[in-house]
Amino acid sequence: MNYEIVIGLEVHAELSTKTKVFCSCTNEFGGLPNTHCCPGCIGMPGTLPILNKSVVEYAIRAGLATNCEISKYTKFDRKNYFYPDLPRAYQISQYNLPICTDGFIEIEVEGIKKKVGIERIHIEEDAGKLVHDQWDEGSLVDYNRSGVPLVEIVTRPDMRSAEEARIFLENLKSILQFTEVSDCKMQEGSLRADVNVSVMPKGSEQFGVRTEMKNLNSFRAIIRAIEAEAQRQIDEIESGGSIYRETRRWDDSKGVSYTMRSKEEAQDYRYFPEADIPPVIIDEEWIEDIRQSLPELPEARKNRYIQEYGIPSYDAGLITSSKVLSEFFEEACSKSTNVKAISNWIMGDLLRILKERNMEVEDIPFSPEYLAKMVELIDKGTI
Repeated sequence: MNYEIVIGLEVHAELSTKTKVFCSCTNEFGGLPNTHCCPGCIGMPGTLPILNKSVVEYAIRAGLATNCEISKYTKFDRKNYFYPDLPRAYQISQYNLPICTDGFIEIEVEGIKKKVGIERIHIEEDAGKLVHDQWDEGSLVDYNRSGVPLVEIVTRPDMRSAEEARIFLENLKSILQFTEVSDCKMQEGSLRADVNVSVMPKGSEQFGVRTEMKNLNSFRAIIRAIEAEAQRQIDEIESGGSIYRETRRWDDSKGVSYTMRSKEEAQDYRYFPEADIPPVIIDEEWIEDIRQSLPELPEARKNRYIQEYGIPSYDAGLITSSKVLSEFFEEACSKSTNVKAISNWIMGDLLRILKERNMEVEDIPFSPEYLAKMVELIDKGTI
């Protein structure tokens, strides 16, 4: 029997605000443990949350950039669960009235375009971070991350392959970077994705039982985890077994996943309204002000590069997949008359060297002016 994979994503993006979501502590990666926290973000009795207005605006920016409807009335809720890195034993999140709903991002796979639906975007606070000590078999908690503002972007189960999921995540990452909602540095944990995977007979309209995959720290890990989990489920079904709704932890070094726990339902978290934060009223004027402040989005910039510079669609798409690379390209083009050569050098040698040296685009070791000057000297036959 042939099977079809069904994939949905839950993406957490840390917002690039200067301060945390419910207090004035610095929202900054790194630092000595427990130095970017206060009585409020570690849940001391008597402290009250104060909503950061910028967090609401960043969430609206994310919603507008992903074609969402912005809720005119939204509220916060308490999500109750116990874990050592959650000091209050509840997380301030949003349940039934999220700030953004019913959006989509368009992806293109093998020349075919499709829309991946976004069910909701909601605001929540991040938890602390557990640091495990392998020598004394104990764990320590760093609360610097506690209270860092997040948006959780929940897709509809519209993706049918690991490649579609990868392309969606790359498009989402570039949108969040271009709008400066998040820096999306997966290596620092500012972009994290949980993947829901199920399989069903090809042509069926009845989804199978889904599992949630966690501990996915790179796009490569996400692709491998989806493919491995889909195959595990198919093998289990073919052998007469059953698939259970559970959360599984992915071990990328071994290429396998392990059961963590049965998958929680919403009622397991005992959501109820956050009484210490009043509902947020968002009027049309506020939304329009934010809409007018949005920069050129990646898809629009890609189309402009194709028309204005005459470069191939693939090249334009790859360049606009990164805000840093796109700005580097534009700056180099402003200093050169040979735009095609600039594009070729970036698409060829530059990206190859970065990959060989395991470097990020942010680490390009020369300036756009340097590249433009080199192209000019080559055109003149000097080098």
